[in-house]
Amino acid sequence: MAKRLSNESSISEVLQQFVQQNKLESGMDKIDVEQAWKSLMGNGVNSYTQEVLLKGSTLYVKLTSAVLREELSYGKQKIIAILNEELRKDVVKEIVLR
Repeated sequence: MAKRLSNESSISEVLQQFVQQNKLESGMDKIDVEQAWKSLMGNGVNSYTQEVLLKGSTLYVKLTSAVLREELSYGKQKIIAILNEELRKDVVKEIVLR
């Protein structure tokens, strides 16, 4: 009977290695940023949000309300800070509101 090797790893460690080996971090970051935007901004902002797209370190947010776009433009740095805090890493460096 074959003897098993005793390489014990947690599931999270194995998944993290898989993501790194297959270079999937950027795709995972795109999904995580979109989910973080939805959870942090709430229903009021989300009802006017058409698209949330991460390209590199720039987050593009398409809004249907010019008033909301102007209002959010005053707090871009705070939005970047809370998004990165939620993601537990510096993913977003700039926000472009359209």
